[in-house]
Parts: sequence; C-alpha cells; structure tokens
Amino acid sequence: MNITFPKISSSNLEGQKFELPQDFKGKLNIILIAFQREQQDLIDEWLPFLDEFVRRNLEIAFYELPTLNISYLLVRRVIDGGMQAGIPDKNARERTITLYLNKKAFRKELDIPDEKTIYILLINKKGEVIWRTQGRFTSEKNTDLEHAVKENLP
Repeated sequence: MNITFPKISSSNLEGQKFELPQDFKGKLNIILIAFQREQQDLIDEWLPFLDEFVRRNLEIAFYELPTLNISYLLVRRVIDGGMQAGIPDKNARERTITLYLNKKAFRKELDIPDEKTIYILLINKKGEVIWRTQGRFTSEKNTDLEHAVKENLP
C-alpha cells in the first residue's frame, strides 16, 4: 500500500494537543475519518465493535477524526464546543480529534477518492497505513480488520 498518515497538529475534544501520527497511543491504531456531519451514523455503526475490540486488545487504540476544511478554523471553538457538548462520554471526547486542514490534499495523501463515505484505516506506530476499508460496518470488514491486526502486532 505504501501510504503514510500525514503529519498534522490538532487537539481532541478535551483540549489535549496531538502531533499526528506519532501521538496515536496504540502499537496499532484504528482511524475513522468522516468528512460530513451526516456520516456520524456510519461511525456509530463501528463503535460497539471497536469499543469491545480495544478492550480485548490493549495494544490497539482507535480515534474518530472529523475532518473539516481549514476555512472552519476560525470557528473551531464553536464547532468543537458543539461536538463536546453533544458527546457526554469523556472517553469518546478524548478519542475525537477534529482536523482542520486542506481536505483535498489530505485525501490525496491518503489515497481517499472522495468524501461520500467514511474511511477506516489501520496504521502502525510509524503512521503507515496497513489496512483500510470504507463505509458501513459489516461482519466481513470486522473479520478482515481482526486478521490485519493479528498479522501486524509485534
């Protein structure tokens, strides 16, 4: 695949600063990328599986990355504040890192063709993408992800 997650500075909904990808905490990290607010339903389909998966695999972490154009940076406090107020679970706020960037360039770096759905990436500590899928949660995607994790954990 030979794709690496780009270097990005941002913060989570608890205000903690991140230098991505190096500050992702897991030996392997599952990244859910959404481009539109309506895609939260697709993210929510993945959450029960991912919550259980990381509970069973302490070397894995997962993050939600709502991705907005850099033009929204001026109203970041309003956007992040609204998301923070809408997410009562502190763990969910800690794993949600809003990205304000050039979405077209970001998509190009990660070989994401469009913003029509969510993208799920498995990346290692170096930020290398080692598995990917998109869209709705399915048992087949679940099995594929579990196999990718087993093959890539040191």
